[in-house]
Amino acid sequence: MSEINSRNHKPDGASDSSGDDSPHLLEPSVDAEQDREAIAHELQGILGSPPFRASKRSQQFLTYVVQYRLDGNLEPLKERTIGTDLFKRPAGYATGDDSVVRVQAGEVRRRLEQYYQAPPADSQVHIELPLGSYAPNFRWASTAASSAPSVAASEPDSSLANAHDEDHFARVPAHWKKGPWVALTVASLAAIAALAGFLVYRANSPRAVLDQFWSPVFATSRPALICLPKPISYRPSIALFNRNAKTPGEFDSEVDRMNARPSLKPDDELRWSDMIEYSDLGVGKGDVQAGFRLSGLLTRLGKDTEVRIGNGYSFDDLRNSPAILIGAFSNRWSMEMTSGLHFAFAEDHGVFRIQEQGPKGRSFYAHLDRNSAIVEDYGIVTRLVKSGTGQFVVAIAGITSDGSEAAADIASSPEDLAKALHAAPSDWPRKNVQILVKTTVRDSVAGPAQVVAIYVW
Repeated sequence: MSEINSRNHKPDGASDSSGDDSPHLLEPSVDAEQDREAIAHELQGILGSPPFRASKRSQQFLTYVVQYRLDGNLEPLKERTIGTDLFKRPAGYATGDDSVVRVQAGEVRRRLEQYYQAPPADSQVHIELPLGSYAPNFRWASTAASSAPSVAASEPDSSLANAHDEDHFARVPAHWKKGPWVALTVASLAAIAALAGFLVYRANSPRAVLDQFWSPVFATSRPALICLPKPISYRPSIALFNRNAKTPGEFDSEVDRMNARPSLKPDDELRWSDMIEYSDLGVGKGDVQAGFRLSGLLTRLGKDTEVRIGNGYSFDDLRNSPAILIGAFSNRWSMEMTSGLHFAFAEDHGVFRIQEQGPKGRSFYAHLDRNSAIVEDYGIVTRLVKSGTGQFVVAIAGITSDGSEAAADIASSPEDLAKALHAAPSDWPRKNVQILVKTTVRDSVAGPAQVVAIYVW
């Protein structure tokens, strides 16, 4: 640890023999060398513990803020400072748009809470990261039990103690007994209520809800996989184009063949050899939009991502990394992960739907216009804290890719997520969640997503 100037005293109230069973709060400056050594020892124990061992970013964050305090920096730890120094954000970046520091601070608080559920017996100091601050607190375990005299030898007679207290109160000026004390009590209670209200508001603010929804993705340092579907696609053969050209040379170039249709009538017959499997086609527009949106979101939150398409990933990849699965019927992994859940995708004789489980379960279908164009679609946001892969998985899937795009809108919007989860149980961040959404499609563009129902388990 870096050297700092020593003033060789402990802060008021931090004496080892205070007699208070609760830990004491150490003030921001840490002066005694033995205190710094104890904190450094505690930090190393935390970093090597199961809650922190798998998260390099949480280790780096906690080490940074503790080192900052131990180095004697009296300036408050600021979000932009941490973002610039630790997460390599540009100086002056917009913290309102980039919540990487807030998300990581919440993750570190959660891991510290797990660690201190069963701290080592020799733990002399607890390292805490209080809500609303990035500066750690150091709380020392009390040794009062070992240093205090026995109760029988030191406890005064209770009647004398009460008499003394009453006599002391009797000497308090009469005008203090009512007005000022009552006013002070009321003011204190009002301040506590205001602080509690602020903390509740902040915990349920749109940004906080978004951070909580995606926080499990930071449980591992591995990049999150953005998995786009790529179904098998076919296109007419060159021979078919040439047989149906209206003028000689109409389809001689690939540009022509990729941007024009052969002149076929509904009752014209085709041979299977007229259709060629084409590996460069197959990703739906809405699925691509969803992938870009979620990749951008996770990048802003400070999580690295890797985009995988079609067969570019396997079950082993899903076992080793958190994943966002996009698409439903076009993505076999989405179908497998959501099979049997409260809202699941189903098919009957080529008709696709979302089916709600249970005897009174509702069915939701995509609607087409007279030209067979999608005009209304449904999608599901499925958040699995621990899926069949053992990793955090979010499935963003619609009956068609328009539904996938609508689901991605909800999953990436702080305001929409907060609205959707407003009535959810308070412990939803630790549970699985499904959000059923609906969108109206005009001119092949999905409109704003509407939340139809949520399910938490």
